[in-house]
Amino acid sequence: MNAGPLLVEIGCRLHEVGLDAVLIGNAAAALQGAPVTTVDFDFFFRKTPRNLTRLKARARSLRATILRPYYPASDFYRVVRARATSIELGDVSIRVATLADVIKSKRAAGRPRDLAVLEVLETALEEGTKPPRSARRSDVKASSRAARARVI
Repeated sequence: MNAGPLLVEIGCRLHEVGLDAVLIGNAAAALQGAPVTTVDFDFFFRKTPRNLTRLKARARSLRATILRPYYPASDFYRVVRARATSIELGDVSIRVATLADVIKSKRAAGRPRDLAVLEVLETALEEGTKPPRSARRSDVKASSRAARARVI
């Protein structure tokens, strides 16, 4: 499945309401060329009452699910944002966490599914993985049965 159009739509909706968010997780890693797949999109955002209101409004419009943070890494939004890079997808710019920060967040989560992918991500980081040519052309690939956005 080509997840590019869905990620562009999410980015547009976040920009419409001025919600500054950083893509994290396997989707962020895949955009940087790591050989991983995902069935959702994870975002970090600054946790304020105003942002939570904006987030809930956008989630409804996207038929997305908002989950509470699973781990303390979500409290490090400002640090992750400062190191994030922007990737252009279609007409929208998406902030994407560095591969090193994706690894740190997965290690902090400590869940079996996060720990299982660490070796692959660490190898990609060591090899200096670059975004595949297709990611630069908005052809973001993700393997999924159902596209849904999970915002944290």
